[in-house]
Amino acid sequence: MKNPLALTPLALSLSLVAMTAFSTTSFVIPSAPLAATATATTVASLLNPSFNENDKPIRKKGGKHEIRHRFPFSHSSLALSATTKDSTSKTKDETPPKAPQPKPNYKFQNYDKPIILMGLSSTNGNELERLAVYLSGALVGNQPKKLEKLVENLERSQGAGLLGGGDDDFFDGDDEDIEEMIQNIKNGKTAKGEEIPKSDEDQRKVIAGISLSALGLDAEGPFVLDASLIRDLIRQKTLSLKSGVIVLDFNHAAFRDQEGYNAEEFEVDLIRALSSVAMQLYKDEGLLSVFVNVQPDEEDGMSEEAKERKKMVENDVLIPFTDYELCIKNEGLLTAAKEGNETDSSLPSWKDMEWELQRIVARALLPPPVVGESAASGGANSADLLMGLNTFFLSLSFPKVEDAAQYVEEMCKDVDSMEYRVDLLASAKEYLEQNSETCNEDDKKSDPRFDILYQQQRLRMLCRPFAQRAPALPFAGSDIIDDALPIVYTVRTAHQAGTWPDDEAGIRQMFDLLELGLRSAVEVLDVESAWNKHLTDRLLVKAQQRYTSLILGSHHVVGSEVSMEEAINLYRQCRMSNRAHGGKVVLSINDNENNKDQMAYEAAVAAAKMDDPEIPNIGLILGEQGSYSRILNPRFTPVTHESLPAKAAPGQLTAAEIMAGRVLTGQIPSQKYAILGHNIAYSVSPQMHGSAFEAVRLPHVYTRADVATVEEFVEGPIWNDDNFGGCSVTIPHKQNIIPHVDILTDAAKEIGSVNTVIVKKDKFGTRVLIGDNTDWKGIFNPLKRKLGDDFKKKGPQGMALILGGGGTARAAAYAASKLGLERIYFNRTPEKAMDLAKEFGGVVARSLDNDAESSDSLGAILAEQKGSLEVVISTLPAAAEFTLPEWVLASSALPIVFDVNYKPYWTALLLQATEKGCDVVRGSEMLWEQGVGQFELWTGRTAPYGVMKKVVLQNCLPTSD
Repeated sequence: MKNPLALTPLALSLSLVAMTAFSTTSFVIPSAPLAATATATTVASLLNPSFNENDKPIRKKGGKHEIRHRFPFSHSSLALSATTKDSTSKTKDETPPKAPQPKPNYKFQNYDKPIILMGLSSTNGNELERLAVYLSGALVGNQPKKLEKLVENLERSQGAGLLGGGDDDFFDGDDEDIEEMIQNIKNGKTAKGEEIPKSDEDQRKVIAGISLSALGLDAEGPFVLDASLIRDLIRQKTLSLKSGVIVLDFNHAAFRDQEGYNAEEFEVDLIRALSSVAMQLYKDEGLLSVFVNVQPDEEDGMSEEAKERKKMVENDVLIPFTDYELCIKNEGLLTAAKEGNETDSSLPSWKDMEWELQRIVARALLPPPVVGESAASGGANSADLLMGLNTFFLSLSFPKVEDAAQYVEEMCKDVDSMEYRVDLLASAKEYLEQNSETCNEDDKKSDPRFDILYQQQRLRMLCRPFAQRAPALPFAGSDIIDDALPIVYTVRTAHQAGTWPDDEAGIRQMFDLLELGLRSAVEVLDVESAWNKHLTDRLLVKAQQRYTSLILGSHHVVGSEVSMEEAINLYRQCRMSNRAHGGKVVLSINDNENNKDQMAYEAAVAAAKMDDPEIPNIGLILGEQGSYSRILNPRFTPVTHESLPAKAAPGQLTAAEIMAGRVLTGQIPSQKYAILGHNIAYSVSPQMHGSAFEAVRLPHVYTRADVATVEEFVEGPIWNDDNFGGCSVTIPHKQNIIPHVDILTDAAKEIGSVNTVIVKKDKFGTRVLIGDNTDWKGIFNPLKRKLGDDFKKKGPQGMALILGGGGTARAAAYAASKLGLERIYFNRTPEKAMDLAKEFGGVVARSLDNDAESSDSLGAILAEQKGSLEVVISTLPAAAEFTLPEWVLASSALPIVFDVNYKPYWTALLLQATEKGCDVVRGSEMLWEQGVGQFELWTGRTAPYGVMKKVVLQNCLPTSD
């Protein structure tokens, strides 16, 4: 069973990595060799079918170049002709074309296709495949059993085989070998059947992820997957967001010589074929694509041939056929010793690269931001929350990000975002020099474009360990990223208090750099509103169609005063035809007569009332005379920090100074909050909300109100205090509080209970009490992340089994309806279940048996409605020790099991579900999710998600954990 080529996993078409300490297992499919060809010139010519007519002859078939393609998962091989599109470059049109019209549709809404990683790995780093395996695993929640089922599905649908990782004598592709290897992995052994030493049991892992390489190399030569076949597999749902990540590596092993294989003979055809696949998958299939830009600065990190190939494909393929970009230096080449060094957060690591890729994908898969979306909607990408009340961003003015490393820990305690001032970077000056007309190619010794992106990544990594105020960033696969401090990406021009040249060439380059900010998946993109309309429209249309970054329209008036009317019009200009999610206007004043330092704030308030929808407006006055404007401005204020050696701008204050000023002037009163209930000594809410207020430096107090009746509370001192801010409501008062509020939200009305009271003031200053319900969000949010957007498309109607009949069961029914799940109710008292069915829709199961003869058994209901049980939500008390019938968890498609109890951490139901391999959600997650919703409704700003989660877990986890 000798393999003529000693293949590594890099050389395989499908790499299913079973990551143990001892082996790597991968899929491969044999095929026929690719035709030899001549040396490459440019990618534009490679994508042109007329290429090479005057070069060395290429073996042809049917008048076209014979490119070796293959079915990704089939043992069959197929020779297809290369069908490419002409992408010959065109000269620039000096006359600006008509501005494109914005389109409302977002490219990646409800995305359920594979993700593509393309670029060039370093010689020994294998960065693209390693990232693909990591991302694939993360997309399914790092659950080996789910990955195992995906692999089995791929095998069933396409007959894929397995290949031992580089062992010449172990595998020759017959079915017996395949079955043996699959069984070995499932039995916790290496692919070769070797036992894992007992001392290393903690290192046992099964499938970590699935990487599908579009380029492969086997005994017969190199091959390329055909884009049309990938398209068919996507449409058949064999390939989806969670079934593997596609890799297009232009420095694959097929580009390097091996014994008996001359890579140079195949280079042009391989570049042509990979480029064509990249173009078709990006343009025709609309796949989410990330350019993994690897630039090791070690001498042997990448061969000279690979560097030249990278130069050739970067501008013609890797940038235009991707939306996002991840920059890697030497992280992929780090030794295990360096990689495991987590004591110094300032040192780059491979884990940083994995995290950044996950963050980029999480941002890409967010719902697109909605202009004017209110904080009450609780959107994951809301400008009203991220630019919310009493939020701050810190303006960094260092020429290199690493210069800020010593200050980051202290800065992160006081701010909610970091401003990345591109125009102040040393690499920005290099960018200008290299793009000047006088610069020759020989003078370009560095890559400032790469460095601008890489330094932004480094800023994120420096902030990660200290990002306690970071909001939640949902990620497909049920994870939440809670340590990604948002970044405001700014290129400030010279006449608007910055340094970037604002001549015609400078403005054009500024917009190029702003597009680079979009490619980095930045949270907020600052776009100056005064410049070229065509360039502005092109940027904003691209942002609307392909990105989820919030747009902050801005304008700075430097050195001259404007009237109030002019200031209001500047705010309206910063709306950018209702495409900006926030507006920022900074004015200048010559003196402070007649309280001119309040003009920016007053203009912001006036402008907000003139246009619909209302967006967050930020108003400041430049210089020392404008210091008070920074206290007066209520949201997303730029600040400095006491630990920094210098301010980024005159007149800037620290966040601590501003908060102290707001407290002294009464802008932020010390408000009183409480949890209302009875026998609530166990409640974690005081610790959770108290820690959240402290984390964001709000001077509020949260206490317990343990009373037998609601009347005791509403007649008491907290409810009637002028500084009463609101309360959480728990058992037994969720219904009894309703008569005492002025307004009920739709959710509270439909659920019939209130767990949150919010205090607002009307235009006359009169207190208004609003009753809301965030319990349903505590159920909805975790299930939404686990179910994803594609479960409705799977075929059978998704169904939720709701156990119990109390108030939480009502919230569960409401959440299930919002998820698009049909409801089945079961309760020991059928009348309560029938009440739920009547109010929320659905059917009642009188038993949980799989009894076809009993029409009201769970099994009969599922069969009659041809539904699949996607979710089980138990609102039963933990003391009931309820478990599901075995048949419910015997299916290959296991439901998600949600137990609303947060103590004990392991209920009987959760133990059973975990043992069977189900996804589970605990009541502890519901607790902090509904708490995050309450915090944001009360404060009008993002919640410190990680802080609240940590407090809940500290109080809910068993001592041994």
